[in-house]
Amino acid sequence: MNKKIRISDLGRKDYKETWDYQTNLLDEIVSLKREKRNGESEIVTPNHFLFVEHPHVYTLGKSGDISNLLLTDEKLKEKGATFYKINRGGDITYHGPGQIVGYPILDLENFFTDIHKYLRLLEEAIILTIAEYGLKGERSEGETGVWLDVGTPFARKICAMGIRASRWVTMHGFALNVNANLGYFDNIIPCGIRGKAVTSMEVELGRKISEQEVKEKILKHFKELFEVEEFIKA
Repeated sequence: MNKKIRISDLGRKDYKETWDYQTNLLDEIVSLKREKRNGESEIVTPNHFLFVEHPHVYTLGKSGDISNLLLTDEKLKEKGATFYKINRGGDITYHGPGQIVGYPILDLENFFTDIHKYLRLLEEAIILTIAEYGLKGERSEGETGVWLDVGTPFARKICAMGIRASRWVTMHGFALNVNANLGYFDNIIPCGIRGKAVTSMEVELGRKISEQEVKEKILKHFKELFEVEEFIKA
């Protein structure tokens, strides 16, 4: 079992390019796993964690409803945004500047083989991170991600999540609104959930937040929760 993870911060990168990059990493790991099952017992599968910030983009999960995108192709262009139907779980979401997107590409057989546990630990890493800023993140039953004021009329989502797994190898991940322009969420029904708002750390705290600092805190909690042996920076 390899509990070391290679960390890469891709900076601002096109969504499709990043999606292709994730896919390539996943395919490489799956290929190694096939070799290992064919008798190459010395093979160790790698793990990756990508941080990225995307230009304005809307993505729709495989079970999502296109009617949750409230823009025509023409309006998308006017707003400088793109749209992709993709292969993660979940419905529609937005990515853009000021948002921390994390894509763990892990061979879960190096950690544990439980997708439910994986999602709950991803949520916990974000809950612990925002708690350091005085924000009480919570889970909302039946709605993956991290929320504030669950069970009240003021419930609002601060972090969306959606993943895909193949042969216990994960891709896609989470999107934490740090200093994001929340106006872009007005063009969708976020995650297909009507009547619930979206928020950011900046809105909740009334000030800009260091995204680099937040990334460091996420990694600290991720390391503890997943019992990571070592982070290796690319």
